[in-house]
Amino acid sequence: MSELDFGLDTFGDVPVDDSGAPVSHARAIRQVVDEAVLADGIGVDVVALGEHHRPEYSISTPETVLAGIATRTERIRLSSGVTVLSSDDPVRVFQRFATVDALSGGRAEVILGRGSFTESFPLFGYDLADYDKLFEEKIDLFVRLLDEKPVTWKGSMRPSLDDIEVFPPTESGHLTTWVGVGGSPQSVVRTAHYGLPLMLAVIGGTPERFAGHIDLYRRAAAQFGTTAHPVGMHSPGFVADTDEEAREAHWPGYKVIRDRIGALRGWPPIRRKEYEAEIEHGSLYIGSPETVARKIARAVDELGVGRFDLIYTAGTQSVSARMRSVELYGTKVIPMVRDLVAG
Repeated sequence: MSELDFGLDTFGDVPVDDSGAPVSHARAIRQVVDEAVLADGIGVDVVALGEHHRPEYSISTPETVLAGIATRTERIRLSSGVTVLSSDDPVRVFQRFATVDALSGGRAEVILGRGSFTESFPLFGYDLADYDKLFEEKIDLFVRLLDEKPVTWKGSMRPSLDDIEVFPPTESGHLTTWVGVGGSPQSVVRTAHYGLPLMLAVIGGTPERFAGHIDLYRRAAAQFGTTAHPVGMHSPGFVADTDEEAREAHWPGYKVIRDRIGALRGWPPIRRKEYEAEIEHGSLYIGSPETVARKIARAVDELGVGRFDLIYTAGTQSVSARMRSVELYGTKVIPMVRDLVAG
């Protein structure tokens, strides 16, 4: 198998300090920067920051935090995970990530998505009735911008452009752009149509249920005559020295955030046995380095993906536990997975 990439994803969940008190949103942002600096030094390939506009999360502008990380790191790639393009402006998104690319010496990436939360729509004055149309038009414009040439474009959801050149361009002439997909076949086909890499959000159930989406992506790309890039996946997890320690550190904060979101979506409160079942058979990668590595290796083999990102924060884990999780992922889990899939 070709070389695997490994990432760490976070929405900047607000952690607790070692006394159990929640930290400020400002400190939570600085904590993410510290975690990215640690990841940079221990071999993690990518850090991806999600956009949210909720009290549980500290990151609303991923590219701003990525710019800060860019000035303190040397090699790690800097990505959003995701940028909610539907409620943003494609030109400004391109400009901001081109700026991060300049600050980082060419390490910026963007993952575009429609978003699994909708708070940004009323916040920025968009109608949820236009949910699909907004993304369809804006991704069409964004792909045109990736050519880094004067753009002429017309749509109904934003002002048209007439032979407009957008600045700054990237130094290399290329901004790596993915599309994050949560399971919609239409979204998979759209990604293939534009020839962009596909990042799958595999956040529940068995990973192999997404095999059909990967096959669809490749078949659609062949029909469109575009490139089927190596597919990425991201899933939640947490690493500690032992399986028991990982579960006990992760479960309380995970339950709070899962139940809070579930109440908005009509889900019943999660029970501990459901949590344990998802660890054993689903898409929660929680445990010791060996446990997590073996489970990642199985998922990578089953789906044939080229990148695995661990969503390493979920609610109010402690600052020290999060740092240890990042450390173990980079120094233990990644090398183990590479050995397992190579063997």
